[in-house]
Amino acid sequence: NEAAMMAAVRLLLRTGSSSSSFSCVHSGFGATLLRLSPSCSSRPKTQKRHAAHFTYQPDPVPAEYGPTVKMNLFQSVTSALDNRLATDPTAVIFGEDVAFGGVFRCTVGLRDKYGKDRVFNTPLCEQGIVGFGIGVAAAGATAIAEIQFADYIFPAFDQIVNEAAKYRYRSGNLFDCGNLTIRAPWGCVGHGSLYHSQSPEAFFAHCPGLKIVVPRGPIQAKGLLLSCFADKNPCIFFEPKILYRAAVEQVPTEPYHIPLSQAEVVQEGSDMTFVAWGTQVHVMREVATMAQEKLGVSCEVIDLRTILPWDVETICKSVVKTGRLLISHEAPVTGGFAAEISSTVQEQCFLNLEAPITRVCGYDTPFPHIFEPFYIPDKWKCFEAVKRMISY
Repeated sequence: NEAAMMAAVRLLLRTGSSSSSFSCVHSGFGATLLRLSPSCSSRPKTQKRHAAHFTYQPDPVPAEYGPTVKMNLFQSVTSALDNRLATDPTAVIFGEDVAFGGVFRCTVGLRDKYGKDRVFNTPLCEQGIVGFGIGVAAAGATAIAEIQFADYIFPAFDQIVNEAAKYRYRSGNLFDCGNLTIRAPWGCVGHGSLYHSQSPEAFFAHCPGLKIVVPRGPIQAKGLLLSCFADKNPCIFFEPKILYRAAVEQVPTEPYHIPLSQAEVVQEGSDMTFVAWGTQVHVMREVATMAQEKLGVSCEVIDLRTILPWDVETICKSVVKTGRLLISHEAPVTGGFAAEISSTVQEQCFLNLEAPITRVCGYDTPFPHIFEPFYIPDKWKCFEAVKRMISY
């Protein structure tokens, strides 16, 4: 009816661009229609995306690593892949769209440099990608498999958990697929929603036989990825996709290795311990600064780096010193890896704790789209947790 049509017109006028021109056209049936000029769009202007929920803090490059070049995170991954292909004639890279560079450009130029037999596309079949990688690695070559998004690693769950992780154990070390590394973009990106922003590391942390690694920036990404290639266990390397272009550092051009299963104290403190990995490390660095400036609380920030096997000693040593522990990750809180850290620290450091161990994590819901800013554990949520913890 006409009242409904006029309501629709008012809605369009309210939500449309102020520069758009409208004109009303009356049809023979008495209905009022809205006609837009050719320069107009029927859609309202797209709102600006929310700013990143963190401020990136680059790491200084160790002097012993040699000459450096300015790289963002995806370029440092490319550099690590290039280094391995150049020094290991058995190394092959495969996955969906890797031949032309992949959706995040991490393999760009490698096919032209090393040929289609060493860098090649696969069908859209994650279980096939990992199954093929297990065979390549079992034959003695270096298999570097890419899952286009970590959210789509689940079709390969059986191959990873029941085959790759158990291959060495079930044969009594007669054979293994330790030369397999699985790369996957991971974590929230600002607009990924349900199927492109998940953090599935806890699913695989339950499985002995794997190593799970998450870097916080370009320097870390290259050194840890090269260590995954050299390790004699199948590794899953999760790359924080929001950092691909947001994170820029001076990265060494020559190969170097950062040890797996060793957490790093990125900022020393005396009153509280923060533990995180990936993007969340930068959030916790900001919280540490806020806590010092606003509350006079000195916070020690630890990047776990390797989820499995994780560095219990470094975390517990810090908690013994500070008496308080805050753990933060993007994955849902229930069953997240923060729960494992919390339980272990409670068992080993109970008499040293001055406050309950606190987790600031994602909610127990699917990862939302427009409500992403409410879902992610940002600095304000973590800062409120700090204020609660010092009240004990």
